[in-house]
Amino acid sequence: MATRSVVVMPGDGIGKVVLPEAVRVLEAAGFSAEWIEAGIGWEHWVEQGNPLPEETVELIAEHKVALFGAITSKPKDKAAAEIRAELRDEGHVYFSPIVGLRQHFDLDVSIRPCIAFPGNPLNFIRRAADGGVDEPRVNTVIFRQNTEGLYGGVEWTNPPDVVWDALDTHPKFAAFRDVPRPDLAVSTRIFTRAKCRRICKQAFAYAALHGYRSVTVCEKPNVIRETSGMMLDEARAVHEAYPQIQLWDTNIDAQMMWLTKNPEDYGVIVAGNMFGDIISDGFAGLVGGLGFAASANIGREVGVFEPTHGSAPKYAGLDPSIVNPIAMILSAVMMLDWLGETEIAERVRGAVAAVVVGGAVRTYDMLKLRGGPEAVAQGAATTTQMTDAIVEAL
Repeated sequence: MATRSVVVMPGDGIGKVVLPEAVRVLEAAGFSAEWIEAGIGWEHWVEQGNPLPEETVELIAEHKVALFGAITSKPKDKAAAEIRAELRDEGHVYFSPIVGLRQHFDLDVSIRPCIAFPGNPLNFIRRAADGGVDEPRVNTVIFRQNTEGLYGGVEWTNPPDVVWDALDTHPKFAAFRDVPRPDLAVSTRIFTRAKCRRICKQAFAYAALHGYRSVTVCEKPNVIRETSGMMLDEARAVHEAYPQIQLWDTNIDAQMMWLTKNPEDYGVIVAGNMFGDIISDGFAGLVGGLGFAASANIGREVGVFEPTHGSAPKYAGLDPSIVNPIAMILSAVMMLDWLGETEIAERVRGAVAAVVVGGAVRTYDMLKLRGGPEAVAQGAATTTQMTDAIVEAL
C-alpha cells in the first residue's frame, strides 16, 4: 500500500496523550503513513497571539487530511489575560482554532456516530415494563452543519450604527430599543439554503448506504421559523429522492426529553451547528460518554478527524495517563473510512469491540471511578494498557 501523508495536531492537554495512541493502533493494523506534526492550540495563542498558526493551515491545505487531538478554549477575558504581555496591545482576539479550521476549509459536514458497543458498562439502561432492566441498542449518527448558525462568529457587543439600524427595521426589535447599546450583545444564526441542502443530502445518502430507516431533522421551526424552517424545507426536498427512508422532524427540546425514552428509534439525525452539538453530546452519553465520542469534519477536499472531548487539563499531567483513548482511535477509524481504507477500519473497530465486550481491560470511566492517580490502584487500565489491549486484539 502506498504511504500517505497525514497531518497530526496533538494540541493541548490529553490531546498530546491520546493522539499518539491512535497512531500506534493504525500502524499495528497495517496503515502506513508519513505523520506530519503541526502546532495548534493554547500555547500558540499565548506565545504568538494565534492558536492556529499559518504553517499548520498550509500543511493541511497540502496534505488534505488531518488527525486532531484536543484544544483548550477559554472565555474572551481569560484569553486576553493569558496572552504574552508584549502582544496584549496588538489587537489579537482569541477564536477557537478548530472552528477556524472548519470555516477556512469549509468543513461543513460534521459526522458524529453514537453507536453502542455490546458489553460496555456505560451503555444506557432503563427500567423495563416488567420491572427488570432493558438496554436498548443505540445506533444513531448525527450530521451536524458545521460552519454556519450560532458558531458562524457574526456577533457584536455594543453593535455599531449600521447593525443597530438594520436590527431596528424589524418590528420585534422594539423590545430592545431602550437598552443602552453597550449593554446589548447580538449573536446571529445564519443558515444558507445551499449548506442546508448539502448536509441533508449527506445525511440521506449515509442512511441509504448503511441501511438506516429514518432521517430526523432536529431543529426548532415552530419558534426559530426562518433558519430551522429552511433546514426542514431542504430535508423535505432531498427526501423525494429517498422514498424508502422515513423523514421525521423533532424539536431540540423535546428530542432531549425523548433521548432516554426511546433512543433506539433514531437512526440518522441532521441539525444545525448548535443543536447538532447538543444532540450529539446527548447521544454520546448513552453509548459511554466522551471517551467513546468520535467525529469527522468533512469538506469537499479536506477531512479533519477529532474526538469530541476537550483537553481535560486536570488529567493531562497524570503519570501514568488514565484517559480513555477509544474516542481518538475511533476518530482515526473514521479517517480510514474517508480515505477508502475500509478493510483496516473494520479490523480496528472489531478490535475495539472485542476489548470492550471482553471486559478484562477497562479505563477509569468504564469502571465508573473518579478520575485521579488512585484510579490505577483501584483496577483501572492506563491509557497505554487500553491501547495495548486493542493492538493485541488486532
